[in-house]
Amino acid sequence: MSGLQSPVTLPVADCSLCPFRSKTLLMGRCMPGDICIFIESGRQIDRFFRMNPAYAVHFLQDKFWERRAIAVRYAPLAFLPALIADEDEVVRRAVAFRLPALQLHCLLDDPDREVRMTVAERIDLQFLERLADDADYIVRLTVAKRLPAGRLFRFIQDEELQVRKRVAERLPEISLGLMATDASADVRRIIAERMAAEDAVQLLDDSDWVVRYTAAAKVNPAHLPPLHNDPEPDVRDLVLQRLNSITIKDDKND
Repeated sequence: MSGLQSPVTLPVADCSLCPFRSKTLLMGRCMPGDICIFIESGRQIDRFFRMNPAYAVHFLQDKFWERRAIAVRYAPLAFLPALIADEDEVVRRAVAFRLPALQLHCLLDDPDREVRMTVAERIDLQFLERLADDADYIVRLTVAKRLPAGRLFRFIQDEELQVRKRVAERLPEISLGLMATDASADVRRIIAERMAAEDAVQLLDDSDWVVRYTAAAKVNPAHLPPLHNDPEPDVRDLVLQRLNSITIKDDKND
């Protein structure tokens, strides 16, 4: 019938060839088609190590990359440095996820970007800046998220927009003016949001109307008259509203 789906056939290993058949199998710690170390099924392998973590160390040099990668999750930390140069990037990613932060400097130059990204997320801050010039923007973005705000200046002119946006969000307020002329309006909008009122004056003639609007909403009204004829109606309305509110207050004071 067309509405019925074919049942999923799970891979099953030949238990007669398994060296654990008189151990884990008899103890109920493995099960054909569900919990098995010798079938090329990530789920079954993971279930096996979950039930029998002591065996993980014996499979760290296995020929099957997925078996090695899963074994890394369960093996004692002392055995993991031996896999830092493993030929498979998935294995090295697993190592990068588990190694203590102070040992991750050995993976700073790994050829796989996801390994380096994992390192950037976890490595001790004293080594993090060594990834600031990474060729991959995802790695640099991770670095920009973690570095102390006062050490972000090197990213102000980064070629990748997402990196500059993150820097604009974290740069110390006193230094925001360094990005006030960024080529991207997205960055300048962030700057306008974060800038102090007295510094935002420089953004009143920005080419992006949202930047002008944001600046106009916070600067001293004395700086607003030049925007009376702004090409954007929302900016003109805001300026008129702010100037009128000042006039009303002055009238009440009189």
